Amino acid sequence: MPLHLPPAPAPALRSVLTALGSPTAVREAKTPSLRAAHGPVTPELSLPVHVLDRISAQGLSATRLAGWRFLIHCGDRAVAAAETMLTPDGWAFSHFFEGPYITSTERALQQAEGLQQPYQPRLLSVPGLYMLTLWLHGDCAADGAEGHPAATDLLVPLAPAPPGIFAHRPHRVADLLPVLTHRATAVPKIPLLGSPA
Repeated sequence: MPLHLPPAPAPALRSVLTALGSPTAVREAKTPSLRAAHGPVTPELSLPVHVLDRISAQGLSATRLAGWRFLIHCGDRAVAAAETMLTPDGWAFSHFFEGPYITSTERALQQAEGLQQPYQPRLLSVPGLYMLTLWLHGDCAADGAEGHPAATDLLVPLAPAPPGIFAHRPHRVADLLPVLTHRATAVPKIPLLGSPA
């Protein structure tokens, strides 16, 4: 089934195109692969980046839109990504970056194309666990900038994933959220010095 990419805000895309057209922005980026790219570079995929700020002991979560991420392609491969953020003046370019999450995102999107059900792809970051997932939202007509994970949505942890969580294995939110809740709310039982054990 084809994925239904939510449209990125036009000002966010324009800010990335402006940054890509700026020799200074590209030269100063900490992305050797972008600086070394031969040929035209284009933003080809845009995904809203949501952040899971809080997981309570009951498993309730709060998410917020943090920005839009664009995978920057040179030829047939992604060489970097561009992040945009919402400012008081609207959407603005934030920075270029590279690393394992770029190829992992492409791989997860390719896997998702083979699923039987159509999904709207998003990214979901779990900062407390140093984890990024491809969030496959079941409502393809939804506004990509809004909402929270439904129990039947899929989360595909991207590599590198936290220990014990397998990258590129789709999980229903209802199945993965208890694992994330346990990890996020687990408090180590360390006795205080001078107190009885």
